[in-house]
Amino acid sequence: MSMQEPLLIHEPPKPEQRGRWRRLNFVVGLSIVLGVVATALVSFLWTPFDPELVAADKRLLGMGERGHPLGTDQFGRDLLSQIMVGSQTALFVGILAVTISILIGIPLGGLAAARRGWVEDVVMRFSDVIYAFPPVLLAILLVAAVSPGTASAMVAIGIAYIPIVARVTRGASLSIFERDFVAAARTYGRGKTFIFIRHVLPNIASVLIVQMTILFSLAILAEAALSFLGIGTQPPTPSWGRSLRDAQTFVQITPRLAIWPGFAIALTVLGFNLLGDGVRDALDPRLESSRS
Repeated sequence: MSMQEPLLIHEPPKPEQRGRWRRLNFVVGLSIVLGVVATALVSFLWTPFDPELVAADKRLLGMGERGHPLGTDQFGRDLLSQIMVGSQTALFVGILAVTISILIGIPLGGLAAARRGWVEDVVMRFSDVIYAFPPVLLAILLVAAVSPGTASAMVAIGIAYIPIVARVTRGASLSIFERDFVAAARTYGRGKTFIFIRHVLPNIASVLIVQMTILFSLAILAEAALSFLGIGTQPPTPSWGRSLRDAQTFVQITPRLAIWPGFAIALTVLGFNLLGDGVRDALDPRLESSRS
């Protein structure tokens, strides 16, 4: 007769352990984001080599050869310099795309929550139509309709994310409009626009900030996808997505040409996602109480 193995019971993590993990995620995410921002700022003033300089005699150099830390690509351009300057493109597109989406999406979502009725129906149906298209596909259609380039990419990505911001703003605002302090503001004759700006918007700021960090990482991915397809950032401006596209022919010969730009994209997206989680935990006290 075989002895029965003891049943192992795994205890759930304690609240202080969960708090440490959340703080660790925030610190790691913030460190990565600050590192990317610092790299972009430094690249404005200094790079190891000219990232756009083509040198036929330095094609496909290995890591560390002739003073190139990460080697060179098929055109003899320094790979580290390309990645450093590529961080400028990624952050620039992310900032502009998120700015466009919030400048249009927040007023639309606030209008739908404040007016309700047919106004809400029109705004939400408009958002549903745009949201029905995948953001990258919509950005491809918009860029193809205008002209390829960084400016077209950031505008297209920003427009594609407007429905997301509008839906989040509307959903978060509806509950705030039912609060007692909003009813008190109405008794003083305050208009809905004033109430939204003065009372509703500050109370949903934490939700919007978290959404902005998520959209920022998605915008970086979208720009890389557009550049990979050849309709995003155009040469000679460095871009992580186009570096991946140029490297696909040489993947079997020198896989590092694809590894380093891919690592830069993945690390940056991870950093913004971890930062968003940390900001959410810090700004939403109800989340802490619900997890305890």
